[in-house]
Amino acid sequence: MDLRIVGGRVLLDSGIEEAAIHVGSGDGAIVAIGADRDAVRTVDATGLTVLPGIVDIHGDAFERQLMPRPGVGVSLDIALLESDRQAIANGITTVFHGVTWSWEPGLRSADNARGLLAAMELLRPRLAADTRFHLRHETYNLDAESEVVDWIAARRIDALAFNNHLPSSDGAGARPDKIAQMAERSGLPREDFLKLVERLRERRDEVPLSIARIAGRAVANHVALLSHDDESPAQRCWFRSLGCRVSEFPMNIETARAAADGSDDIVLGAPNVMRGGSHLGWINASEMIASGLCSILASDYYYPAPLIAAFRLVECGIQPLERAWSLISASPARAAGLRDRGRIAGGMRADLVLVDAAPSRRPRVVAALVAGRIVHLTQAERIVG
Repeated sequence: MDLRIVGGRVLLDSGIEEAAIHVGSGDGAIVAIGADRDAVRTVDATGLTVLPGIVDIHGDAFERQLMPRPGVGVSLDIALLESDRQAIANGITTVFHGVTWSWEPGLRSADNARGLLAAMELLRPRLAADTRFHLRHETYNLDAESEVVDWIAARRIDALAFNNHLPSSDGAGARPDKIAQMAERSGLPREDFLKLVERLRERRDEVPLSIARIAGRAVANHVALLSHDDESPAQRCWFRSLGCRVSEFPMNIETARAAADGSDDIVLGAPNVMRGGSHLGWINASEMIASGLCSILASDYYYPAPLIAAFRLVECGIQPLERAWSLISASPARAAGLRDRGRIAGGMRADLVLVDAAPSRRPRVVAALVAGRIVHLTQAERIVG
């Protein structure tokens, strides 16, 4: 569709200024900025802020659509289509669904991962957001290695994170609530679940080599690599040596600082900023951003959070909008290897969100465009001609 967006305050590389954006009808790219050109359709953005679409590099909120209550399953297509609507309505134009393939049966089983991947591939033409597959590979899921490598070679994986949620040897006593939650999710009785954990723990020596092999294949195929819950600077350095340059949710300040010193990206949760702190009592994301120890914010478990978090950072005086917005757009796009989005500039994809930022504590997406196509609009009167 050939269209122009006029009257809005636009976030450009040079700062925020009022400018017209012209989108071409061919590949959905931005043709020109500031030029007064005719178009088939005009969007009046008066009173709105025009921003690059949000790139959500880590989110698993779709799991709540798949299983809204423990043991209550919803069809994959219904869950993914509903998740898509929620993402787009909150300004997320590129969404990486973090699908965990674990050693657990149930919600994070092999069959579920295979089914989700197949469903995403089938549904993509119907999804508004550019939907991508982020495989969260549980490192003790050793028997899955060959299939994961096959998926990488077939270009079916867009990002791959190394996770380890295997309970520690004293986990059953230290966190009985967590063990109960994991057992319930898997559908196994508690004792059977603990026996499974013990069998996996016996294979611990196989894990590092498996990680290295998978990482090597991912790097060779230009798949973005992430490590989740890095526990120490040494662990972060080891993952970096494998080509993994994104640290998700480092467990302590020292590890985050080691990541920053190595020029790695650091992902924290936008809900942490939105809520004013971690729901688990861990590091405060706003303080980490102020200290230069966070380069990316992700939706994590709540799609509205990135939009709200960016404006919260501005309101609290932690960052201006230009820098706050880069945490949810330009930076994750770069980390994921998506060089065609995350900025508003000529030749870039027209992934755009038009936001009513008054009041700033409750910003609202009025319209969203993906590759130049209007996929969300709450005020139809803004379309002229």
